[in-house]
Amino acid sequence: MIETTRATGLLPDRRAPWMAAVPFLVTGMVLASYFVRIPSMKLQFGLSDGQLGLLFTLPILSALVAMQLTGRLVARHGSAPVVRAAVIALPLLLPCYALAGDLVWFGVVLVLFGAVDGVIDVSMNAHAITVERTLKRHVMNSCHAAWSIGAAIGSVLGGLSLKAGLTMGQHFTLVAVAMVALAVPAGRGMLSGRADRTGARAPEERARGGWTARVLVFGLTGTVVLVVSGAVGNWSGIFLHEHLGATLAAASLGYVGFSVCEAGGRLVGDRLHERYGPARLVRWSGVIAVAGFALAVAAPVAWLSIAGFALVGLGLSVLVPIIFSSIGHGADNPASALAKVNTLTYSGLLIGPVLVGWFADAAGLTTTLAGLVALTAVTLAIGLRRI
Repeated sequence: MIETTRATGLLPDRRAPWMAAVPFLVTGMVLASYFVRIPSMKLQFGLSDGQLGLLFTLPILSALVAMQLTGRLVARHGSAPVVRAAVIALPLLLPCYALAGDLVWFGVVLVLFGAVDGVIDVSMNAHAITVERTLKRHVMNSCHAAWSIGAAIGSVLGGLSLKAGLTMGQHFTLVAVAMVALAVPAGRGMLSGRADRTGARAPEERARGGWTARVLVFGLTGTVVLVVSGAVGNWSGIFLHEHLGATLAAASLGYVGFSVCEAGGRLVGDRLHERYGPARLVRWSGVIAVAGFALAVAAPVAWLSIAGFALVGLGLSVLVPIIFSSIGHGADNPASALAKVNTLTYSGLLIGPVLVGWFADAAGLTTTLAGLVALTAVTLAIGLRRI
């Protein structure tokens, strides 16, 4: 029996959890490198803020479309082959930004980049779930921690590349070569595509197009989690500087504290998941996140608010990985379910900061953030009961 399993490529491999984390690391690194160079792209094409914002809707739309198609690809071919292709294609697209000679080609690259990002987002999470099922151990938090680490490395190296005077093409080529060199051997260590290749969708999924009650509840819960993450990233510095009198340098510590605690929480999240179980872990994580958010908004001094934002990062750190893991384990076609949850959460991450800005204009930033605290508390109390 052992020989048969080994021959089909389904024998669990101790490297599989590490290999499953590599696409997350690569994606975080590539996206951070891209974000660092956005001001350079704006200058290269002489774009206004409005024109740049309009162009950035292209990768958003292509990613959302690609996410829906990825479920079918994974069902037909398995998650590993899809991840292997996407994790090589994504970094190879980076140098194309430097090669785009006009706005038309820049738009084409944006569309392709967004589409590949959508494919890898769904397929790598589906593969992580397959690893969990096969090895009977939790790896999702570690995988998302790898994304956070990759993003941090990409941001730092991107800043150093600017300081060293590297052109966009030189920077992106170096990142692409390094990431492909990492992705190719990692792909060989992944589980076989046969491990999660599946057939038709379940009757309930077919009847509702996959939008089951479970998918909707988890999707909306994840959306609120990422709305909060986006709000902290975009608005914590403004809140600390304008409302609590922090210097610009000190104001940046709100998001730094959030990011560090989020990455740290994910690094130990799988062990906590094993020890306490998902229900208990998400319950206490939700309490920490809401309490930290309330502290950040109500604090009379900046240092206390910064501590509150750090607690938000710690509390939210494990929620999205556990939501993804729960929805994947509860579906006949994990990739299809993840695609739908990702569509909602991805939209929340993008739209959330904009909505906060609109409400802040009307009611003030403090009132808006306080309202988001209440929304978070209610959503987590309802949504996390299903885990």
